[in-house]
Amino acid sequence: MSDLSEQDKDSPLREDTRLLGRILGDTVRAQEGDSVFGLIESIRQTSIRFHRDEDFAARNELEALLDALSRDDTIHVVRAFSYFSHLSNIAEDQHHIRRSRMHLRAGAQAREGSVSHALQLAKEAGLPREKVNDFFEHALISPVLTAHPTEVQRKSILNCQLRIAELLDRRDRIDMTPDELAQNDEEIRRAVLILWETRMLRPNKLSVLDEVANGLSFYDYTFLREVPRLYARLEDILAKHDESWQDLELPGVLRMGSWIGGDRDGNPFVTASILRDALRMQAEVALSYHLAEIFRLSAGLSLSSMLVNISDDVIKMAERMPAGRNGHGDDEPYRRALGGIYARLHATAVKLLGKPIGEEPGIELEPYSCVQELSDELDIISASLKEHGTGELARGRLRLVRRAVRTFGFHLAAIDVRQNSDVHERTVAELLSYCRPEIDYLALDEEGRIAVLLEELATPRVLTSPAISYSEDTAGEMAIFQAIADAHKLYGPNCVPNAIISKTDGVSDMLELAVLLKEVGLLQPHSKQLAVNIIPLFETIGDLQISAPVMDRLMSFPLYRELLKSRLDTQEVMLGYSDSNKDGGFLTSGWELYKAEIQLIEAFKKHGVRMRLFHGRGGSVGRGGGPSYQAILAQPGGAVQAQIRLTEQGEVIASKYSNPEVGRRNLEVLVAATMEATLLAHPDAAPRPEYLQAMDELSDFAFKAYRGLVYETEGFEQYFWESTVISEIANLNIGSRPASRKKSTAIEDLRAIPWVFSWAQARVMLPGWFGFGAAVSAYVEKHGPASMQLLQAMYKEWPFFATQLSNMDMVLAKSDMAIASRYAALVKDEALRNKIFPRIKSEWEKTVSALLSISGNSELLDGNPLLKRSIRGRFPYLDPLNHVQVELLHRFRDGDADDRVRRGVLLSINGIAGGLRNSG
Repeated sequence: MSDLSEQDKDSPLREDTRLLGRILGDTVRAQEGDSVFGLIESIRQTSIRFHRDEDFAARNELEALLDALSRDDTIHVVRAFSYFSHLSNIAEDQHHIRRSRMHLRAGAQAREGSVSHALQLAKEAGLPREKVNDFFEHALISPVLTAHPTEVQRKSILNCQLRIAELLDRRDRIDMTPDELAQNDEEIRRAVLILWETRMLRPNKLSVLDEVANGLSFYDYTFLREVPRLYARLEDILAKHDESWQDLELPGVLRMGSWIGGDRDGNPFVTASILRDALRMQAEVALSYHLAEIFRLSAGLSLSSMLVNISDDVIKMAERMPAGRNGHGDDEPYRRALGGIYARLHATAVKLLGKPIGEEPGIELEPYSCVQELSDELDIISASLKEHGTGELARGRLRLVRRAVRTFGFHLAAIDVRQNSDVHERTVAELLSYCRPEIDYLALDEEGRIAVLLEELATPRVLTSPAISYSEDTAGEMAIFQAIADAHKLYGPNCVPNAIISKTDGVSDMLELAVLLKEVGLLQPHSKQLAVNIIPLFETIGDLQISAPVMDRLMSFPLYRELLKSRLDTQEVMLGYSDSNKDGGFLTSGWELYKAEIQLIEAFKKHGVRMRLFHGRGGSVGRGGGPSYQAILAQPGGAVQAQIRLTEQGEVIASKYSNPEVGRRNLEVLVAATMEATLLAHPDAAPRPEYLQAMDELSDFAFKAYRGLVYETEGFEQYFWESTVISEIANLNIGSRPASRKKSTAIEDLRAIPWVFSWAQARVMLPGWFGFGAAVSAYVEKHGPASMQLLQAMYKEWPFFATQLSNMDMVLAKSDMAIASRYAALVKDEALRNKIFPRIKSEWEKTVSALLSISGNSELLDGNPLLKRSIRGRFPYLDPLNHVQVELLHRFRDGDADDRVRRGVLLSINGIAGGLRNSG
C-alpha cells in the first residue's frame, strides 16, 4: 500500500517528465526532420525496453542502431539524449519543491533537514533556551563556491533551464484556465526551442574572469534574494518556537565564500590583477543590487508626516534631500531619507568602482566610508517605523534590504586566497637571501626554519625593498598580498578574510604565510593583530595523520596564540577530501579524515581555542561529496562547534543553487545540520572502541587493495588514460585550471577532480568504492563469519559508517560494469586490459555483495526508493550516450579528423555529466 502511495505521489513528476520529453521530441522533429526524430525515438524506446524488461535482444538491437549512426546523426542523438537528462533534472527539482510545499500545506511534522525539526529535537532533548542562543551567537555557516575544472554547463544553457523551471512551477501553483495552460505550453516550447538551438559547448577555454562571472550568476539566480529571505524565515520560526524570541534579529550566521579569482594553487592565471578584478566584479553585483532595492523601497515608503509620526533621526536624514517641485514630497520623510541613502550609496559605487551605476540620484552626497554606516541608516528607518505604529512595514522589503546589506556588504562574498606551501617556502627563502644572506633557508631543517620565522614575526622590520628586483614568482606572490591589503582598505576586511596553504605538512608552512602577511601590514607584530585567517589545508593521508600534532605545536607558541586572540580565539583548519581519496582510496580517506578530526578536537580543547573545520568536499562521493545534511551529522562529536565551511563545486553549484527555492532549501539544510551537530552531538568524540578497531582494520585492508591497483600495478597509469576520457577532458573548454599540476600523466600529479570525473564518465566510479569489498572479505576471513554482525551493528548505530556506506550505495547504483567493459576495450594492449579490468569488476562484485550483507538490503538503493527510481529512470538515456561516446573515442583516437567526431565526444561528456548530476 505504501509503495502505491509513493507511486501516486510521484505521478506529477512522471507527468512533467513526459511533458518535457514530448516537447523536446516535437522540437527535434520540427528542427531536424521526421527521419532524425524517428531514429532518436527508436533508440529511446529500444533502450527503455532493455532496461524495463531486461530484454537482451533489445540490447543487441540498440547497439546495432547506435553503431550504424552517421556523423551528423550521432550529433543529433547525443544532443537529444543530453537535453532529455537536463530536462529530467528540472522536473525532479520541481517535484522536490512540490513535495515540500504539499508537506507544509498539510501541516505535517517538521521535516528532517529543516530548522523547525532541529528546534524540535533540541526541545525534546531538554536543551535550555540559552544553549540555542549561544549557538546563534557563535554560528558561522559558509558555503564556498569554487571554479570546477570539469564544469560543463554554459550560463546560456542554465538560463534556458531556469526559464523552463519557472514555467513548470507556474503550472503547479496556479489553477490555470485552458487558455492559460495553452499559453504556458507555448512558452515552454519556445524555451525548449531556444535550448535546442543554443550551442552546448564553449568555443574557447574559460578565463578566470569568465569563471568569476559564472559564479556571480548564482547570486542573481538565488543568493542575493534567498539568503535574506532565509534569515527572515529562521527568525520567524524561532519566534513561533519561543515567544521570547519575538523581534529577534539573528547575527551573521550565513556567509557566502568564494575561491574563484583567489585560488592560485596550480593555476598560473590567478594573479594580483585578476584578484582585484574579481573583487571589483563582486562589488559591482552587490552595489547594483543594493541600489536597485533601495530605489524600490523608496518608491514604496510614501508615508506622510501629516498622517504618522517620524523619528527626529529620520527627519534629519530626510533634510539632506531637497523636496520636489512646488514642495511635492516635502511631507514624505521616509522617501526623502531613502533618497539620501541612495545618493550616498551611488557616490560609494563611484568611489569603489570608478564609475556610476544605477539611476542618477540628482544630488551629490558624501559616500559611505564603510558598510556599517549604510546599515546604521537603514536601522534608523526601521526603528522609526516600529516606534510609531507602522512596524509591519519594517518587516517587508526593508527587512530584506537591511539583511542583504549586512550579509553582502560592499564586497558580496569573502574571497579566499590559496597557494601551495612550496611557493610560500621559495618566496620566504628569496626574501631572506637579500636581508639575511648568512641564512640558507631552504637548507634548514624544520626546527631551524621555525626559529628563523619566529624571529621575523617578533620584529616590525620588513624583508622586502623597492630597490630589489625579485624573481617573477616572488614578485607575483607579494603582489597578491599587497592586493589583499589594498582590498581591505577599499571594501572592508571581510572581502578577503582567509589565506589557505595547500600541502601543509609542518608548522613552518603556517609561519611562512604569517611572515608574508606581515610584509604588507596584514599582521602587526606589536599589537598582535592578524587581519587574515591563516588556514592549513591537510590533503594527503600522511598530512591528515600529522594534522593534530602540527596544530598542537603551532598553538603552543605564545606569539601565535596572541595572534589568535585577534581572530576571536578561533582557528580554522581545512581538510582535503579529494586528494586524500586519490592518495588512499575512498574508505581510508574517510576514516583518516574522521580520526584527524577526533585528534584535532583534543588538541584544540587543550589550548582553549575554538576549532572551525573547512571541509574541502567535492560534488561526487569520490571527492567526499554526498548529501550535506548526513555528512555534517556524521562528524565526530565536538567537530562542529557552531561553525563550518564547505566547498560547493561545479555542477553541484548549478544543481543546488540555480533554482531559487531549491537553493534556499539547501542553505537551510546547512544551518539545520550545523545546529543539530552542535547542540545534539554526543559529548564523546569517538564511538565504541570495537568500532574504532574494526575501522582501523578495514581501512588497512582497503588501503592495500587500492594502492595495490592504482599505484603498484604496472601499466595502470596507461590503462587509466586509455580507458577513460581523461585526455579529452583535458582539451574541453571547461575551466582555466590545467587537469594536472605538472606536465605529466602520473596519477600523483593529476588533479582529483578530473580523476573522479573520468571514472564517472566510464561508469566505473572507481574512486567512490574500490577497496571496500576486499576489506570486508579480509576482515571476515580474519575474524570469522560472526564478525559480520559487528559490521551490521556499526551500520545501524554509527552515523559515520552508515553515511560512508550510503554514499557508496549511490555510487555503485550509478556504475555499470557492462558499460565499463566497453571503455576497457579502448585499451590497445590486450594483455594490460585483461590484467586490470577483471580486477576492477571482481572488486565491484565483492563490494556490492559486502554492502548488501552489511545493510541487509536485497538490492542497491533499497533504502532510498526515490533515488533508486530516479537513477533507474536515467539509464535508458545515459546508456546510449556511453555507447556513442566509446565509438566516438575509437574514431577520434584512430585519427578521424572530422570536427563532428571531436564535437560529438565533447557533447557526450556534457550529456553524461548532466545525467549523473554529481559526476566530478
